Amino acid sequence: MGIARAVAEQGADVMLNGFGNAREIEFMRAELQRQFGVKVRYANADMSHPAQIRALAEMVRADFGTVDVIVNNAGIQHLAPVDTFPDEKWDAVLAINLSSAFYLIKAVAPEMKSRRFGRIINIASVHGLTASPFKPAYVAAKHGLIGLSKTVAIELAEYGVTCNAICPGYVKTPLVDQQIADQAKAHGISEADVVRDVMLVHQARKEFVRVEELAALAVFLCSEAGASMTAGAIAMDGGWTQH
Repeated sequence: MGIARAVAEQGADVMLNGFGNAREIEFMRAELQRQFGVKVRYANADMSHPAQIRALAEMVRADFGTVDVIVNNAGIQHLAPVDTFPDEKWDAVLAINLSSAFYLIKAVAPEMKSRRFGRIINIASVHGLTASPFKPAYVAAKHGLIGLSKTVAIELAEYGVTCNAICPGYVKTPLVDQQIADQAKAHGISEADVVRDVMLVHQARKEFVRVEELAALAVFLCSEAGASMTAGAIAMDGGWTQH
């Protein structure tokens, strides 16, 4: 939601997508539209289904005319050792965290190429640059997302389309809140200990990444000033990967 707010503030029409409480989603959609005077629409496409992803792209074209920017930010998580990691969880994590980005990029790339403009931003993770135990599917998907970003960037560079992966450390989101609870249970420690001794232990800056920081970077990548930034795996991790 933070990225949607930031691009709406710059005057962009926005298509929101995701699952959640219908009343809360409608409130956020209407508030963005009212506050920034742009069109804000909502879809509930299941990003594990390619047909629904293609339909989402068509919905944007129907409502807004063109697709100028996409931000692939769908994500789920499951923690388990590799030898007991459930097959269905592996398939689900890769479908949402990696394959969904491929299918949406595929759906919009021809249009971006023909108009010779586009900005593709994939929200990867510090786990696309390094690894942690008990996250085989998540780490594999985020590494794959960076590889996908680089390939797309090279293919589309001559058409004025950029593609970058942002690699944040832990961002305080509902997904991370659930991870804190899960890891506390798995390790038999308090949630405060999880934050200090597990999640932020490798970050030189012992704070969660703020959504507003990610949003500001995304806005920059969408701007003309970001036209030469492509194929990047941009760390915003409080120094984690240099530990």
